[in-house]
Amino acid sequence: MAEDTPSGERTEEPSAKRREDFRKKGQVAQSKEVQTAALFTILLLFWLFYAPLFFRGIEDLIMMILNKSGEYAITPPSIMQLSYFLGKHLGMLLAPLFAVALLVGFFSTYLQIGWLLTAKPLTPDLSKLDPIKGMGRFISKKSLVELIKSLSKVLLIAWVAYKTVEGKFEEALLLGGMDVSATLDYLGETSLLVIAKVVAIMIFLAALDYGFVRWEMEEKMKMTKQELKEEMKESDGDPHIKSKIRAIQQQLARSRMMEAVPEADVVITNPTRIAVAIKYNAETMDAPEVIAKGQQLVAARIRELAREHDIPLVENPPVARLLHSKVDIGQVIPEDLFKTVAEILAYVYSLKANKR
Repeated sequence: MAEDTPSGERTEEPSAKRREDFRKKGQVAQSKEVQTAALFTILLLFWLFYAPLFFRGIEDLIMMILNKSGEYAITPPSIMQLSYFLGKHLGMLLAPLFAVALLVGFFSTYLQIGWLLTAKPLTPDLSKLDPIKGMGRFISKKSLVELIKSLSKVLLIAWVAYKTVEGKFEEALLLGGMDVSATLDYLGETSLLVIAKVVAIMIFLAALDYGFVRWEMEEKMKMTKQELKEEMKESDGDPHIKSKIRAIQQQLARSRMMEAVPEADVVITNPTRIAVAIKYNAETMDAPEVIAKGQQLVAARIRELAREHDIPLVENPPVARLLHSKVDIGQVIPEDLFKTVAEILAYVYSLKANKR
């Protein structure tokens, strides 16, 4: 990317190529707050349904250990076996939570940036080892914004949690006279309420952060007028290269045109400056057709090929000029010239008949 000139300002909307270049480098509008909010929300909803199964599984596991505890001696092998047993069953109980977390992480990223696989962000950048530049990044505007966002999020969540618990404080004073089951129900209900409010706050903050990140990336991708001109120049191609390509294309077209000259019935000339080769087949063509034309050296080459293949050369400057200027190669003769060209062809056919 070209750097800004001292007076250059990024005022132009990013082009498609600019967006694609940023995307290839992994620089996309992606909000971590969206991922965090989605993860907490889905896990909370999943936990509401999965919690009974989870705690039932924990209860069964504890009961199984207690029932079997008298059958095992405490030895290193038995401890290793017990550790493996606990790890296996706890892993099976926690596996659905981890699976949901992975799926939420993937889809929350995919829905933001689509499918993107690039190793560019992982490429080592030695410039990042510069302590001076590193300090500049540490105290940069972006790091300050991130710090403010993080502090604001923590303070807002803490305040919401505090106000929620404060509202339940009077109920907490009655816990001393309740049994353990009621106390656990109270703690579970209060915790769930706090988490639900925190999740709602996180969703709200994620929406704000995603909008900000999108706006920030759009501003970052904007281009200066000079960058836009350079990109358009690159897209259009180097003028010298385009000129060479056109020259090659013209040469190839001219070669194909010269190959068609031997099929002509007549070549109408200026006499030396212009040459137009005409072909006509009454059985397959509705009107005569120009199959080759040219001026100067090209005209000379057409006349030379005509002589080599015994094609009649008819000198008619007005008709030659009109055909050269008005009719492209591969086009039929226009109606206003048809009568004149027909007379020339009739003359040529009569010459060929006399030779026989």
